[in-house]
Amino acid sequence: MAQAVEPATAPWRGDWQTRIKNALMSPWTIVVAVFLGVFLLDGANTGPVAHLAFAAFAGTLPYVVFATLLIAWLKAAGAEAAIGRAFEGRETTMIVLAALFGGLAPFCSCQVLPFVAGLLAVGVPLPAIMAFWLSSPLIDPPTVLITAAALGWSFAIGKVLAAVGLGLFGGLAMKAFTTAGFFANPGRGIAARTCGCGPSPFSGRPAWQFWREEQRRATFRDQLIENALFLVKWLALAYVLEALLITYVPASLIAVAVGGEGIGPIALAAMIGMPAYLNSYVAPPLVAGLMTQGMSPGAGMAFMVGGAVSSIPAMAAVWALVRREVFAAYLGLGLLGAVLAGLLFQLAF
Repeated sequence: MAQAVEPATAPWRGDWQTRIKNALMSPWTIVVAVFLGVFLLDGANTGPVAHLAFAAFAGTLPYVVFATLLIAWLKAAGAEAAIGRAFEGRETTMIVLAALFGGLAPFCSCQVLPFVAGLLAVGVPLPAIMAFWLSSPLIDPPTVLITAAALGWSFAIGKVLAAVGLGLFGGLAMKAFTTAGFFANPGRGIAARTCGCGPSPFSGRPAWQFWREEQRRATFRDQLIENALFLVKWLALAYVLEALLITYVPASLIAVAVGGEGIGPIALAAMIGMPAYLNSYVAPPLVAGLMTQGMSPGAGMAFMVGGAVSSIPAMAAVWALVRREVFAAYLGLGLLGAVLAGLLFQLAF
């Protein structure tokens, strides 16, 4: 019997299914669905919800403009090339520099994996890698500005310090573990590779005057448009969700769960933040809404730090490259660091 031939339209069917799925999961689709739901279920609040979201977004717009210009400049200049130099020299020095660069590096999510794969391949010590890994998901130049717009500069500076502090804490803790004989063979043996979204961080030098080269000018234009669209769509979703929180979630509920003093609300916020994946652009507006409803500042910081460390791109990079015990150490150090960051922020502010 002749083998059945699949219709020629089958690949197109799969392609259209993917497109429909992506469209349904788009932040813009969710924003429209939220407003439609509010209009149908509580029409009187459609205007107030829209006003809250639009006013918050408008207040953030100057920061978005500056952030997109900054990240486009860093990408066009090839700033990643300077990061690799942090992983040279003595181990303690590497840990300090890795925590600093990880907290401010302009990496996209897909670049973290090939970068760390390269570090493992060339034999960079695990403590320095862990310092970079823990600090890099927390903050970058655009996130600093978005956090400042949503929560104020004290919170933004606090998050920068939390990112660097978490990197130092994790790197030094991992150094103690490796000195004691743990994690002797951390990697899975995956070779370094590139992701296609930028130059290798181990070659070349940054060209800060990027406008002298046509290719870098093109990179600047592409990155400016790409990051502007990315930030606008995610911030639109974030501020709509914030408006829903303020409008519909009772302040007393938030205050009971994660309000007040002490370690309890902060630890709870960190544990809630760990499984609740929120990227660094969505989290600040949501935390602003939660704090309006009664969340304590320390709990807000713990929630953001815990959520960033356990974000899907960050965890995927760790899981893909290292053994399970190193992955468990990453999560454990991230959770403990989130609680400590929350406690320190609560004491300071």
